[in-house]
Parts: sequence; C-alpha cells; structure tokens
Amino acid sequence: MTHNTPLSPSPRPLRHLSHVQRRVLTSAQLRVHGVTAAEANEQCRSGGPWQQLLPGVFLLHPAPPTSEERLHAVLLYAAKERAATTGIPAQPDCEEPYRERGRPVYTEAMITGLAALALHGFSSAPPLLSLDAFDVLVPRLRRLRSTGCVRILRTSALPTPEVIEGLPVAPVARALADAVAGLTDAGAVRRLLTDAVRGGHCEPASVVRELNQARLLSRPHVVDAVDSLLAEGRAIAEDRLYRMVREHGLPDPVWNVDLRLPGGPCLGGLDAYWPDHAVAVELDTRAPRPGHREEDDALWSEYARKREHLERLGITVVHITPRKLREAIEQQATVVRTALMASGDREPAAYVVVLPR
Repeated sequence: MTHNTPLSPSPRPLRHLSHVQRRVLTSAQLRVHGVTAAEANEQCRSGGPWQQLLPGVFLLHPAPPTSEERLHAVLLYAAKERAATTGIPAQPDCEEPYRERGRPVYTEAMITGLAALALHGFSSAPPLLSLDAFDVLVPRLRRLRSTGCVRILRTSALPTPEVIEGLPVAPVARALADAVAGLTDAGAVRRLLTDAVRGGHCEPASVVRELNQARLLSRPHVVDAVDSLLAEGRAIAEDRLYRMVREHGLPDPVWNVDLRLPGGPCLGGLDAYWPDHAVAVELDTRAPRPGHREEDDALWSEYARKREHLERLGITVVHITPRKLREAIEQQATVVRTALMASGDREPAAYVVVLPR
C-alpha cells in the first residue's frame, strides 16, 4: 500500500465535522470512516501524510500540530471510551460544542492546570504554544497513564466543566489548584493567584477552599501567595463597593469608620456608614484557612456579636460578600437603597460616635 492508495472503497464523508475535528481523529472514529488500524499506521510512516499524536489518536496532516489540535488530541485520548467510540466528534452547529447528538463526546475528561488558565484568559498563564504537556482531569478509577503531551490528573469528584472554545475546561479555582500543585516558583504562584482575583475570574474564598482540599496550604510559598491573594481580594471588593455607591446613585456614606458609644467601648469597624439613616455596610472577605479553625470561629463570632449589638442600637447592617458585588452589584445597590429608604419608618437609633478607622 502506498500513501496515495485509497483508504476505503466507500468511507463515510468528513464534511459534517468541524475543521479541527477533520484533522484529529481516534482510531475508533477512523474505523467508522472505513480506515483500518493497519491503514492508519501506514499513513503515519516516516514521510507519510499523517502522524500519531497519542496512542489511538491521529493527526491527519504532516505539519506540527496547533495548540487547538493538541488540546482536542489529549481530550480524545482521555475521554471515556464509550464517548470516544461513538465515531462522530462534536458537530460545529451544536448548542454545546463538545456534545454530539445530545451526549458529551469528551465525557469524564476536562482540561485543567496551566492550559485551563490560559483558556480562561489569565494574563499570567503561559501561552498554550509554550506548554510541553496539558493537564487533563479524569475520575480517580479511570485506567489511564500520562504519555506524550498529556498529563493525567485524577480526582474522586469531577467538577462541572465550563465550555471554552468547544472544550470542557475545569473551573478557575480547580484549575488554579492543579496548576499550583506543579509549581515551585513562589513568584509564579503569586502572579496566578493575584490574576484570579484581579482579573475577575473568581473570589479568594473559592481559591483557598480548593488549595485546602488539594493539601497545598502546608507549602510556605503557597501560604505567602494566599496572603497576597486575600489582600488583593479585599482591595478589589472595596473598589467595587465605592463604584456601587457612585454608579447607582446612592448618597455618599462615610467610609471605613469605627463606631463607639459615647464614653463607651468600640462597637467595631464598618466599610460604609450613613449616619443620618443609621445604615451600615460590612464586607465579608473571610476565607477559611486550615489550621486556623479557632481563629476562624472567633472571627465569625465577632462578626455576629457586632451585628447583633449594632442592630440592638437601631443600626441596620447590610452584609455583602465580594462575590455578590462582582456578580450582582445592581441587586446589592437595591438592598442598600431599600435599607436607607426604610430608615424613616424605624425608631431613631442610639447616638454613636463615628471615628475614622
């Protein structure tokens, strides 16, 4: 058989496949099109028109693979066998690009780690072209091994993937944890964690939770990066709070103040306070830390005691999380506006001294 020998007397046409999926196919998919294993191997001989990227995964041209082709190849390699052998990859007009006939093609496999962060748009993640291998997350009991440009990572519970450019990609916090697990450069870890919050990809608490579950918070360089992450998250949340007041027509509060009873103890700090309405806003930027359970419990108790004490004095406290400010800022502005408008129907609040914090 020569390279010009027809592959099959009547192979199924490939016109229904997307452009990249005409170029990257598994041996099972090739069989559906009438190409035997022997014929595929013949096409991949030195100087041939095809190449084998991974076991059972073929690239149907001789040029170096693009990043998109490599990503599809690692997913085809790692996807659950039933899905991979359906024969037809995702069709380009599908509502979900990685689904075929209502069923996922790339089942039980998703891109994670640095490649996932690049797909999520992290400016601090290396470009896909520079990566020697792509991390793929699969269930713990899958019988797969890392090989070539695919690095298999296992988990007892797969997260729900996000679809980016037709590819199933791990959520940001999980992808971050998987990326950090393979990094020893403290600067790189700090840049990635900061980028997660500064770029609006996720909140610090979700990142800390994933790092904790991955048992990475025992590494000093990760702990240092988390401290920077929390500080960055706090600053961004405060900036969004300022923007909420300014852009949604709320009256100006006094910012970052402590309240005291006249001649009495401090009642606690607040991020914003409207003295004429006795309405306060408090940002909850707590992120539970392993090994700090007692400190976390004490902080939560302090939050609760402060809120109860202020409300007994007639001060309404609006509790806002950074996530709510990021995802529903207009709704949070409405909550604050409603509290301000309702102040006239309440009994006058106790007199308190307002001090800059």
